[in-house]
Amino acid sequence: MKMIRDLEPQKLWSRFADICAIPHPSKQEAAICDYVIAFAKSHGLDYTQDATGNIVVRKAATAGYETHPAVILQAHLDMVPQKNSDKAFDFATDAIETYIDGDWVKAHGTTLGADNGIGCAAMLSILESNDLQHPAIEALFTVDEETGLVGANGLSRDMLTGATLLNLDSEDEGELYVGCAGAVNTTAELLYKEDSTTNEVVSYGLEIKGLKGGHSGLEIRLQRANANKVLVRFIREQAVANGLRISTFDGGGLRNAIPREARAVVIVPRANATAFEKAAEKFAEDITREWALVEDAISFTVKTTEKPSILVGKEDQRRIIAALTAAPNGVFRMSDAMTGLVETSTNMSRVAIGGGKLEVLFMTRCMVNYGKRELAAMIRSVFELAGAKVVEENDYDGWAPNMNSNILKTMQEGYQQLYGKIPEIRAIHAGLECGIIGGKYPALDMISIGPTMRFPHSPDEKVNIPTVKKFYDFLVYTLSKL
Repeated sequence: MKMIRDLEPQKLWSRFADICAIPHPSKQEAAICDYVIAFAKSHGLDYTQDATGNIVVRKAATAGYETHPAVILQAHLDMVPQKNSDKAFDFATDAIETYIDGDWVKAHGTTLGADNGIGCAAMLSILESNDLQHPAIEALFTVDEETGLVGANGLSRDMLTGATLLNLDSEDEGELYVGCAGAVNTTAELLYKEDSTTNEVVSYGLEIKGLKGGHSGLEIRLQRANANKVLVRFIREQAVANGLRISTFDGGGLRNAIPREARAVVIVPRANATAFEKAAEKFAEDITREWALVEDAISFTVKTTEKPSILVGKEDQRRIIAALTAAPNGVFRMSDAMTGLVETSTNMSRVAIGGGKLEVLFMTRCMVNYGKRELAAMIRSVFELAGAKVVEENDYDGWAPNMNSNILKTMQEGYQQLYGKIPEIRAIHAGLECGIIGGKYPALDMISIGPTMRFPHSPDEKVNIPTVKKFYDFLVYTLSKL
């Protein structure tokens, strides 16, 4: 800890060391909140904490900036608690053990918490400094970001008065983020009738695996295969060609992960077994060829298995297959504002059939709210036509890029003046708190910046030391220009 306290800028790194010493995994932020409140009191700063736990610390404008609108600085207090299996560590009680490795700060066997501890430390450093020029500052520390943007969702609508928000939660220095996707989760459930299995059948276990998967926001643009969709395709074809019947289906997992694997147990009439097996061989060849440039390790296997006692009812199976086939998946629309940016997408993340119930999970993302609602309505319509009950939840707003933003222009010019080059302008097809906060305060002009980090949310997490200074200097310079 003493080593990182000696890094520049010292105030920032000293505050980051304090943060590392205080356990603060998601949903266990009481101690770090107490630290922020104690900091505000010790520096004579006004603060407010809302019912969700979010804290705003306020600092008055410096001389000459009194008439300018307040600026909001924002970062989240929680960290992702991940550790190596051989590391003895309790995130609820233990301090993060930091060390310096060349130009990087890392942690011994655990996540570092630079996401978003560096942003919080930068805010604390600015709040305690007496030699900076800036308008009035509202430093917003949100809670429980990593498990579903809980703090931002619960943010009170009377906490902020500023006109500009600088989010400090990006992970590449030299890039200005001007947009992010909102999202909504859809769950479709259909109760189906069950049939008993007859004797004159052959039972098979089907499995798709070896797909690359990935983050359903960041990697969706790569058009990777969805294991659920691939397996449904084979089942649909063989239900028609060889009388296939479904017993169970199990594919995918987390809503924000593109499904890498899916498996099913099915039966076909014994008289059609040979034709079915030949069709399976051809299907394996077909998908290997079709996905060769994207999925170089895709594997489809069919093996005989123990005969199941229960099948999905024939008519219900027809409706289920039709709905799973018709449901949208993947990239739906690209952005008109930024080349190469996905605007709207959805991920059929989980399909489960068994015990008399079909359950299908989707996560739909969009930079603009009307696009998200329209795609979610399409999913709802498909499954309601099949007789399913559909629920939408965890709906949060996107942040559409505004290329005419005043803060964007100010920061582009400022970065070029400081570092002699124009920063990259980015948007991300994943969630940032800006989307939710902007939904509550629609007049805000927003941007997101940060130092360079790698492998956040894993024990390999690290933050680049030189870029922390560049990030902080750029932030301080920006405040002086607002």
